[in-house]
Amino acid sequence: MLTNEEIKRLLNDMEADNIERTVSKNKTDKFCQAICAFANDMPGHGKPGYLIIGADDKTGKITGIEITDQLLQNLAGSRDSGQIVPLPSLTVQKHSFPEGDIAVVQVQPSDMPPVRYRGRVWIRVGPRRAVAAEHEERILTERRVYNARTFDMQPCLGCGQDQIVFSLFDDYRTAAIAPEIIEENDRDMFQQMAALGLWDMQNQCVTNAGALLFSEAPQNWLPGTYLQYVRFEGDGLESDTLDERKFTGDLPTILRELDAFIKTLFPSRPVPVSALREKQITPYPQWAIRELLMNAVMHRDYQSNAPVRFYWFFDRIEIQNPGGLYGAATDFPNQNDYRNPKIAEAMKNLAYINQFGRGIATAQTVLQKNGNPPAEFTIDKPNYFLATVPGAEL
Repeated sequence: MLTNEEIKRLLNDMEADNIERTVSKNKTDKFCQAICAFANDMPGHGKPGYLIIGADDKTGKITGIEITDQLLQNLAGSRDSGQIVPLPSLTVQKHSFPEGDIAVVQVQPSDMPPVRYRGRVWIRVGPRRAVAAEHEERILTERRVYNARTFDMQPCLGCGQDQIVFSLFDDYRTAAIAPEIIEENDRDMFQQMAALGLWDMQNQCVTNAGALLFSEAPQNWLPGTYLQYVRFEGDGLESDTLDERKFTGDLPTILRELDAFIKTLFPSRPVPVSALREKQITPYPQWAIRELLMNAVMHRDYQSNAPVRFYWFFDRIEIQNPGGLYGAATDFPNQNDYRNPKIAEAMKNLAYINQFGRGIATAQTVLQKNGNPPAEFTIDKPNYFLATVPGAEL
């Protein structure tokens, strides 16, 4: 909370561009514009902005207007009105001086600019407010991309030291870091996790990627993080079930068990090509299915409560993951982007993927060599991504 001495300094600083003074009490529209502009922090100060009601804008002197509880409620309510999005972070305080009372709205710079009020991006241009021009809005958007952490790098609040299986981290560290670096490392375990983007020092908990990789029960924190396998007798969901399985637990266990399971699914058999040569054929080449499954695990939306679905029908395999194309991956499959860069990095370190951005192309090549039609992709952005693999004619 600001002291009266700090408020006095703000009132007297006539050159500051993060302060707006007004004697108006009912210009809600102007108040919201000011809040929006301070939240956008166009100059990049990284400091709060202040809307001070009850002071003259030209002199900074307190005018002695009445600051009612209703006015304070209205100012605080501007945050939750739905008119300013994303929600600004602000506090409202009443301060009393010998000259009279004032209301101070302190607005923190947003981590997610541009902030809009009724669809417009308001900014501070020196001592005044203005609607952002296109290039100014682009700067704010770029700042948002720079500041924003992907979901897998955000803290998994509550998942602290007592929830971690340290042997899992030790195994991962061995895969991710050269042995001599580990040998020379004097930092404690949590500092090492933080260096890998898997521990949040401020909140003293693992990140969401850390929860997936090392926590004792990841599904307690991220309920949808499992894979569901079902084999159907027919060609639809109403068909009888021949087999089903659920892959759950920490991500290294899921990947390890899934990798081993795929190797049992598609036995090959020899067919003669000539009098002297045979060819091994299978309805689905395991390497192609493996690549598509790893792609689904890597790119899925981990905020969703839905699992990755691996369904084997009579005439096809369907692999569906929650979350459509992400970011720059608009020209699929020629462009790629990563919703979960830390998960992708972990899968690379654990050797479940060999190269970034090559999973789809590799799968299509392997399918072609086996005699399968190419995999087909259904993209319902932002809800799901579906890969359909027709069986080979044997």
